[in-house]
Amino acid sequence: MWDGLFGLVNALAIGGWVVLAFLPRKPLAHSAILFLGVGLLCLIYAVCFALFLSGSVDVGQQPGGGQPGMGSIEAVRALFMSDAGVVIGWTHYLAFDLFTGLWIARDADAKGFSRGVQLPFLAMTFIAGPIGLLLWLAVRERRTRQIHGRG
Repeated sequence: MWDGLFGLVNALAIGGWVVLAFLPRKPLAHSAILFLGVGLLCLIYAVCFALFLSGSVDVGQQPGGGQPGMGSIEAVRALFMSDAGVVIGWTHYLAFDLFTGLWIARDADAKGFSRGVQLPFLAMTFIAGPIGLLLWLAVRERRTRQIHGRG
């Protein structure tokens, strides 16, 4: 089950990133990425997380007994040592990275950045979310200052 769900969430995310990076950015494409990509990933995450919280999902045991939680590094490590924990955590990353990529693309379009300039930031966000976002924030600030005559 977890292997299949892992494949599904990866396919949803990759599909969203392909649309974001290479297809025309029309309202329908934005909606597809937001609802069929990010929204479905969030729904899958919410269901899996609820199952985790209810104890319905076997995510392994925390050292010393009991279900893993999020109160210590040992508890989080125990969670990620199970297939369920990996899929739940990975889905979280995929949803937020895709949402962040969509925001970057919309922001870049609004500020007049070409698709060629955007692609490295989108790729970095896909590979290492917070780094791509950090780099985009630095670049967008400079363009924002130029647009508004402050820099």
